Amino acid sequence: MTSRATRDGALDSVTVLDLGAMGPGARASRILADYGARVVRIDPPRRLGSIELPYYAYGAMRNIDRCRVDLKHDEGKAIALELATKADVIIEGFRPGVADRIGVGYDAIKATNPRVVYCAATGYGQSGPYSNWVGHDLNYLAVGGFLSTSGRNELGVPALPGSTIADAAGGGMHAAMAIMAALLRRVSTGEGTYLDVSATEGVLGLMAMNIDEQLATGVVPGPGHGVLTGRYACYGVYECLDGRCVALGAIETKFFNNLCREMGLSEWTSKQYDDDAQAELAQVLRSTFAQRVRDEWVALLANAETCLTPVLSVDEFLHDPQIAARGLLSEAAAPGGESFAQLGPVWAGTARPREPYVLAEEGASVAVSLLEELNYPRARIDDLLARGVVE
Repeated sequence: MTSRATRDGALDSVTVLDLGAMGPGARASRILADYGARVVRIDPPRRLGSIELPYYAYGAMRNIDRCRVDLKHDEGKAIALELATKADVIIEGFRPGVADRIGVGYDAIKATNPRVVYCAATGYGQSGPYSNWVGHDLNYLAVGGFLSTSGRNELGVPALPGSTIADAAGGGMHAAMAIMAALLRRVSTGEGTYLDVSATEGVLGLMAMNIDEQLATGVVPGPGHGVLTGRYACYGVYECLDGRCVALGAIETKFFNNLCREMGLSEWTSKQYDDDAQAELAQVLRSTFAQRVRDEWVALLANAETCLTPVLSVDEFLHDPQIAARGLLSEAAAPGGESFAQLGPVWAGTARPREPYVLAEEGASVAVSLLEELNYPRARIDDLLARGVVE
């Protein structure tokens, strides 16, 4: 199972075997594929009732080969182990102990592929009292302290985040970064490694400023505690006349002074960090922003060095000139000929596509071609297909 020459990117010589990871593991595979790695994803046959993701999920699996293999079957496990011997990276997202139990854990694969970088991506890590807890993005944000410092909803409890931060950054980006570092280390040492990636610990990394503050000072951070969590009016979100909002991040004095000057509020420049004046200053900013529609404020202030931006909906941003100028949207072509837009590779150093991605048929499996790469006789391949070991 060698990397395909048509791949384009920093990882085009790397082959990744994804053992059907969801959440953080799947995000990591997406990132590695965007950097040019060949990613082969093993999913269970559909007869086992496997979860079918929406067609657009994880970049519509562009540049990811899906292979349906029953890992609970001895022959299916043997196929996975053969594929693993030729892989540079293994990614799995099973609960702790499951990969070992079904025979595809690190020790089993390292025995025949000592250079492998094996990444186990879970919510809480492989050890500790929470390691076997089930969970999702919200749980990892809760345990990692993120929710406790977030804004409150109308009921006074932490508001739900608008994106899967723990899965995407705490887990997926965390795993991808660790894998790339391990591959770089392997160049000089020749040795593989085992990576225990915890999405919750990735959240802790994202929370480092708050955590370090508490450890150093004993003060417990929370909503409205500091500049970045709403203590001061110069850093917040304000509603405009048309019901749409602007985000103000004028932390530096010079930017806040520019804002006050442009808004006709110069008398407030000395009150930026006056705790006793914050309630009144916030009310002044609210009432002033409410006098014009959002885009009028953006036209006046965005280029005036005030750290003000519009709060855009997803639909608005997708039609925004910034995303067009950066070439962040790509076209994907389905086998039937219909095409749709999708977010392309956005990571620094990834190649922008020169033509539409050609997607595999929904539910397609490349099991046959992979088995042919492993030199399986056609008769044995047909037998495995007939018995449902592969699809």
